[in-house]
Amino acid sequence: MTDILLRDDDDGIVTLTINRPEQRNPISGQDMIDALCNALEDLDADLSARVVILTGAGSAFSTGGNIHSMQPGGGLVDRSAVRTRHNYRNGIQRLPLLFERLEIPVLAAVNGPAIGAGCDLACMCDIRIASTRARFAESFVKLGIVPGDGGAWLLPRVVGFSKACELAFTGDLISADEALACGLVSQVVEPDVLLETTRQLARRIAANPSHAVRMTKRLMREARTASLSTILECSAAAQALSHTTPEHTEAVDAFLARSAPVPIKA
Repeated sequence: MTDILLRDDDDGIVTLTINRPEQRNPISGQDMIDALCNALEDLDADLSARVVILTGAGSAFSTGGNIHSMQPGGGLVDRSAVRTRHNYRNGIQRLPLLFERLEIPVLAAVNGPAIGAGCDLACMCDIRIASTRARFAESFVKLGIVPGDGGAWLLPRVVGFSKACELAFTGDLISADEALACGLVSQVVEPDVLLETTRQLARRIAANPSHAVRMTKRLMREARTASLSTILECSAAAQALSHTTPEHTEAVDAFLARSAPVPIKA
């Protein structure tokens, strides 16, 4: 693991920490994109890894793009519009495509501001828990640009179309409590218990058979765009696999043992 992305393993629960606190954890640089993609792809392929927690070092979760690199010739932006398009497609746009393919659950522990692409990174995760210090903004319009990282697809699926339009058209900053009210996050907790609260949820997920969790996530992701008939077919195939696993057999046997009638003594 690189020094810009820290990794901590704890019995199948892996915490990845974006580690550029002096810059408030931008994610648009090629080195950070490569680090995130490589780490997540490796964890998805590792069946001993059961849950990922994504957070940021320092005071911010991620403030998205590095504004200092948004002038022509810096970062994703080239003096040639054709090259800029290429840079987006082969840079930050790799992240939402990767997150959509992942089967391992990813929880965001949003420790501070999640702005622009940082807000969208949180939306890429499956579950978001926020510190009271977290702030969120889909702020691209404030800089005269659009969500180039897929935010126009991500945000409406998290908060609904109308609220997503409000956030994206105004670029307004909202508090953790406002994020909770609109469904952007599922919990808001004090900063000193954020990681432990997220780990407790991760442990509850990790306690279940990994194959069932991963296939359930795949179905949930596919269901956002597929037809009911397609999801039913996928569900039948996944269920057929699940019924053959020793974890399923053990769970059924344990349930039947607990529910078996107690013999009445004469």
